Amino acid sequence: MSAPHFRSLLPVRLAVPRDESALGELDRATWSTLHAVQPRPVPPYEPFFDARHRPEEFLLAEAATGAGGTHIAGYLRLARPTPLACNAHVRQIQGLAVAGWARRHGVARALLHAAYAEARRQGAGRLTLRVLGHNAPARALYAAEGFAVEGVLPGEFFLGGRYVDDVLMGRSLED
Repeated sequence: MSAPHFRSLLPVRLAVPRDESALGELDRATWSTLHAVQPRPVPPYEPFFDARHRPEEFLLAEAATGAGGTHIAGYLRLARPTPLACNAHVRQIQGLAVAGWARRHGVARALLHAAYAEARRQGAGRLTLRVLGHNAPARALYAAEGFAVEGVLPGEFFLGGRYVDDVLMGRSLED
């Protein structure tokens, strides 16, 4: 897809099944060794939604474009980290992607703010995430949004010929 002209960001919404194709394309287009621990996707592509990745777990940012249409600018997956009742007060960001053409327009922050509201709506009081140690841009964004490093698994992944830390970050939603 050619890069649409970004006009404005629309309100973040929950994904629906018809978003699957566009989300799959965005996910493949944004794949990078900076954040991915899985190999680069190759055809035939797996479905974006499945029993473990349901549409209602994905928040979508859409942008109005110069042509009068809309395009998905980014997504954030918000899920329970475990099925345990004793962990039900926690939600976890399990993926955040922003299209290259939509970067530096506040899309990631809008998705994070929508995630705080949705997690609170679901009764959560805490939000966590995992980020690769070498992903400095994401770590800076999360820190600016009030996430603190709560743990580091040194050399947890071997990516691109080197060991990479897995960094656990979290924040309270009671602010």
